[in-house]
Amino acid sequence: MSADKPCWRQWLGARASWLGLTVVVVIGIAVLTWRPWVDNGLPEGFAGSNGRIEAVEINVATRTAGRLQSVGVEEGDFVESGDVLARMDTVSLEARLHEAEAQAERARIGVDTAERQVEERQSRLETAEAVVRQREAELNAARKRLERTRQLVDRGSATPAQLDEDEAAFEGARAAVSAAEAEVASARAALGAARSGVVAARAERSAAQATVERIQSDLDEAVLRAPRSGRVQYRVAQPGEVLAAGGAVLNLVDLTDVYMTFFLPTAEAGRTAIGAEARIVVDAAPDYVIPAHISFVADEAQFTPKTVETEQEREKLMFRLKASIDPELLRRHLRQVKTGLPGMAYVRLDPEADWPAELQLNLPE
Repeated sequence: MSADKPCWRQWLGARASWLGLTVVVVIGIAVLTWRPWVDNGLPEGFAGSNGRIEAVEINVATRTAGRLQSVGVEEGDFVESGDVLARMDTVSLEARLHEAEAQAERARIGVDTAERQVEERQSRLETAEAVVRQREAELNAARKRLERTRQLVDRGSATPAQLDEDEAAFEGARAAVSAAEAEVASARAALGAARSGVVAARAERSAAQATVERIQSDLDEAVLRAPRSGRVQYRVAQPGEVLAAGGAVLNLVDLTDVYMTFFLPTAEAGRTAIGAEARIVVDAAPDYVIPAHISFVADEAQFTPKTVETEQEREKLMFRLKASIDPELLRRHLRQVKTGLPGMAYVRLDPEADWPAELQLNLPE
């Protein structure tokens, strides 16, 4: 039995050492895992978190369906606002434009014809009104002559036959006035119709001209230009492909609208103001400290536990923030700007706090 005791003690000692080592490793992993959330080495009044450099992306797309004729840029090329990037095939559009221009020309001729017709009908109306005035004058003269004849007949100075002739002349003059007035009414109706014809012709001309302008706009849009300065990130389509309306041809990234997205817990996000001063340090260039400002704080938590009934659970809520870089600074270093780079974003929660030495601004020359 005495010979077995040392072996038993050795086994217990080895077991205890193994358990101790296991505990130390577990504790070490826990410390490393939770350290970023407990102590990131920042003084009071500051917060920081991991993030990734992002930028505004723009899809350069076709407005109408058609075949892609050519693409004049490659992935990685820098472009300025207004630069021609690609062209669509426009043979069909040009044919439609010629047809629309012919229709617009016919519409313009139609307007001229309708306006001349209005002038003609206006002249006809004026003539008819003049005839009415003439017939009314003749009627007035016939009335006076009839009245004199009646007086003469009463005195025996005129014959009944003369009276009959003057009465017939009076009735004829009155009928002539009625006929002239009817002609005036007809001329006015014709003038109104002619004026309506002008309105219709002008509307047709406007519609035809609008068609020309729409097709011309489609032709202009068939030349795809850069909506803003940036870098070509992807070529989505190749020459010869038939694209639907809105089909993407290129993807641009605007390197003057760059930011880092990061997350902070409830307490720190709640103290972060829009416009607060921030700093960005990317892993690829850890010696440089880039100035930024907070341009966005989410109003809803991104990481939400199943329940938020306790204070401890509420502290686990994480809110998304954006630290934007000054566009003028980006323009000065445009060719050094790259998206997708990981790094750290730091924000000053207390406006009176001084930035620590390691986060003082340090920019490339």
